[in-house]
Amino acid sequence: MGLRPRLGVLAIAIVAALGSQACAAPARRGPAFDGRRAMADIAAQLRFTPRSLGSPGHARTIAFIEAELARARIFHVKEQTWRYRGQDGALRTLTNIVASTEPANPRRVLVGSHYDSIVRAYRDPASPNGPMPGANNSASGVAVLLEAARVMAHSPALRVGVDLVFFDGEEGQYSLGAGDANWFALGSPYFAGHLGDTYPRGKPATAVILDMVCYRQSKLKPDQSSLAYDRNGVEQFWRIGRRVAPSLFDTGALTYAVDDDQTALAGAKIPSFLVIGIEYEPWFNTTHDTIDKCAANTLAGVGETVLQFLAAQ
Repeated sequence: MGLRPRLGVLAIAIVAALGSQACAAPARRGPAFDGRRAMADIAAQLRFTPRSLGSPGHARTIAFIEAELARARIFHVKEQTWRYRGQDGALRTLTNIVASTEPANPRRVLVGSHYDSIVRAYRDPASPNGPMPGANNSASGVAVLLEAARVMAHSPALRVGVDLVFFDGEEGQYSLGAGDANWFALGSPYFAGHLGDTYPRGKPATAVILDMVCYRQSKLKPDQSSLAYDRNGVEQFWRIGRRVAPSLFDTGALTYAVDDDQTALAGAKIPSFLVIGIEYEPWFNTTHDTIDKCAANTLAGVGETVLQFLAAQ
């Protein structure tokens, strides 16, 4: 992902509230989240590598996402497309994909992830110009959203309308991600600046952003920006997560903030938080960010937590 950790932020002490509050399990009926199907979604995306802006794989990824959403049948899918002129003067077309349930429901929750990947594995000491597969960094979040869509299609309706947003351009204008000192996301700021396209009657109650959520050894911790932007959402999500997958959701917090797609949404006054397995060395943005680092049970833990969180809204 094109994250830029903001170091030097004072840590809030271990988030005791995340583990100390009793909470009745939210009722959720319907099929379980299938981590194996989510793994297949990752494998499908890796066949399109590279998935950076303007590449053939980028267009194939859009087609893949929209085809899978169409099979779920309950979603109204639209594209939010615009042109962006980079610092090199070239115009690039970007596309956010928005899939909504119950569009007339005024109470809404956004669950998002980015689908673009970096163009080269700049952190790879042996092959810095090699293609970056991005199994964890981009494909994993998309896989969770797609499998969640399938489960929702065969489950009772929720009390809230859900908007699954697949953001483009999170890796920045040249898809170099954190390798570019001037990195900033493109898709989520555009979305935040055009909220009326998706929310003509009011903003969503909360937004959950997923990124890097398949690593088999992940210990998920909230970052400092998420605690600042939507502490209540973080606490509820992590309580559910530790009930669903206690070995995956950590009771501590990162000591720094992470810039990701939640940053632009929070800037638009939407309570927003990030779920990210940021501790992913030595494979982060290298040619070794491959599917063998992923695990179906990690994807299932995150995905089932998302579904139970939605059911509790």
